[in-house]
Amino acid sequence: MATKRNSGSSSDGAHAEYGKNEYVTQSGETPELAPDGGVIYKDHHHLHRGLKSRHITMIAIGGAIGTGLIIGTGKALAQSGPGSILISYTLTGLLVYIVMCALGEMAAWIPAGHGFAGYATRFCDPALGFSLGWTYWFKYIITTPNQLTASALIIQEWKSKDEVNPGVWIAVFLVVIICINYFGVKFFGEFEFWLSSVKVVTIVGVILLSFLLAVGAGPTDATGFKYYKNPGGFKEYIAKGSSGRFFGFWSSFINAVFAYLGTELIGVTVGEAQNPRKTIPRAIKLTFYRILFFYCLSVFFLGMLVPYNDPKLLAANKQTAKASASPFVVAIRNANIRHLPGILNGCILLFTFSASNSDLYIASRTLYGLADQGHAPKIFAWTDKRGVPVPALALSSCFCLLAMMNVSDDSITVFGYFVNLVSIFGLLTWVSILVTHIYFLKARKAQGLTDDKMPYVAPFGIWGSYIACFFCCLISLTKNFSVFTKGSYGSFDYKNFITGYLGIPLYLIMIFGYKFWHKTKGVKPHEADFYTGKDEIDREEEAFLAYKAAHAGDKKGNWFYKTFVSWLF
Repeated sequence: MATKRNSGSSSDGAHAEYGKNEYVTQSGETPELAPDGGVIYKDHHHLHRGLKSRHITMIAIGGAIGTGLIIGTGKALAQSGPGSILISYTLTGLLVYIVMCALGEMAAWIPAGHGFAGYATRFCDPALGFSLGWTYWFKYIITTPNQLTASALIIQEWKSKDEVNPGVWIAVFLVVIICINYFGVKFFGEFEFWLSSVKVVTIVGVILLSFLLAVGAGPTDATGFKYYKNPGGFKEYIAKGSSGRFFGFWSSFINAVFAYLGTELIGVTVGEAQNPRKTIPRAIKLTFYRILFFYCLSVFFLGMLVPYNDPKLLAANKQTAKASASPFVVAIRNANIRHLPGILNGCILLFTFSASNSDLYIASRTLYGLADQGHAPKIFAWTDKRGVPVPALALSSCFCLLAMMNVSDDSITVFGYFVNLVSIFGLLTWVSILVTHIYFLKARKAQGLTDDKMPYVAPFGIWGSYIACFFCCLISLTKNFSVFTKGSYGSFDYKNFITGYLGIPLYLIMIFGYKFWHKTKGVKPHEADFYTGKDEIDREEEAFLAYKAAHAGDKKGNWFYKTFVSWLF
């Protein structure tokens, strides 16, 4: 814990003269204050708070807006129809908001570098924190090479694999993202901010183009809602009649959930966020509204432009992660617009590159958090002078070499099984966050922490977390329901059943195995630790606010920025 020590004469600790306000950490270290008001540690154990509010917001948005929207919506449309995807993506947006708010309440109270695995350990059960941390790390050491592979496949739109081996592009992208992550969190945050900004501009452009095509402002006539009538708004899937339409809707709901996965990564950034008690809740609110806006408008216009039985759409769903696989490209080609597919292909390349960059960041910070809690070897909690967990980054980077499996046709299928296996871990992360939040609220009540004492309160409370947790569990159990179908839709698909559901028993085995080995018990509400490390974070916040107060008038154009620009970030 931190103890305050004023070397200046000011009696107001929170607003003492900048450079005069010092405090000592639990280890006895006196950290320095950076020029931007952040805190710099020299004990090779702390992360540095170098992510600004705009970085946090755009990283969160970038984590949710990716190929799941620009490409994955095509599969959902072909399986379910436009009405189903509009409803499912909207409802899923609300589910995401509940998860994000639950995470935000805990993160605003104790924004430590352990992430949500640390909250599970602190408020629920160390076994849950152990399982959550490791499964989340497993997910990202597989998704990172998967995104690198997708980037290499996109380039094949311009350079075939006969001209340049995909392994070359994978190696180039891997070196670049390792360097970006190694140069420090400030460099990473700024780089990811601009990449995510390109994502936002791309999606806004796609939405505007879709709107123009839908109302007839393009080369073709207005489509309006004619595809809602013929072939219809709700497609039958697996069965006929109302049952088939329900199965179609549920499959789109599952697709929507997995498209939104990644928004929770904001919980990994809290340990490196400046003034996190303000930036995290703000980022959660802005991220929710923007993502819901982007997703809902995108699928709304997509349903107006492309019928679910369009042969081009069915062909696109068989493509890999490149522009030809996007349903929006199908709409563009139906409108006879040239050159745009190539431009969109370049944008999708930035999508996958940004995703691989942020995925490596998440993997390294998750491993750091595990080591800091004692759930992984301590060497992975070591940080350099810039606050970069180099050993954790190095190990996570080594697993990125799995992307080379996709260079060989013989190993592509095996790697695909890995991807299917870890995809469930993202949904189990949501379940774990919600369960932890329920325990957090019970502990708050037991210890008398009322809403007025909290920096941020989840608007839906404990019942919102209960309801969201129920739906997340239901989706986890039914995400591969099509493997059970027979008849014209095929026999039992045991391979996809195993890879689709094996993650659930692995998750549970890690929980109960840890409990058995370490003889741990769940955290009782009146024993939950709300305060260890909190005062150190309080002092960091004081130092940051003191700096901001002292330099409030330094920036030129401050009024213009606050009035017209800052609300975006």
